[in-house]
Amino acid sequence: MDRAENLLITGATGCGKSYLACAVGHQACLMGYKTLYLNMNRFIEQITLVKLDGTFIKLLNRIEKIPVVIFDDFGLQPLQSDVRLALLQILEDRYGKKSTVIASQLPVGQWYEYLKDATLADAILDRLTARANRIELKGKSLRTKQ
Repeated sequence: MDRAENLLITGATGCGKSYLACAVGHQACLMGYKTLYLNMNRFIEQITLVKLDGTFIKLLNRIEKIPVVIFDDFGLQPLQSDVRLALLQILEDRYGKKSTVIASQLPVGQWYEYLKDATLADAILDRLTARANRIELKGKSLRTKQ
């Protein structure tokens, strides 16, 4: 966090990505860093709402100030152009200054295809991966009974 590095956590459903991302966020809080958790499904809904009610810039400014932002469930549903642009703006504002944690079922190698628009995908991935640590979790779902 002091180096403003990102953390990209990938793995299969139920292997502990969200748990690990939240544990990192919890540790950040214990160290005195404010942390924001954003589930991507809710984030997509939130972007739509703030565009409609005129508070989009206010949301971007709020997210920019928070030292650690966690995006959970990245890649579960398609992103519309306005959400991709918002994500790019957030990452641009944070690059080199704040840490971003991404938890995704998709391997990082598939993120380019997921983002669709080649120009935006290049820009988003450049800001996400350039200063990033990667953790790929393996194993079966922790939700199944042993």
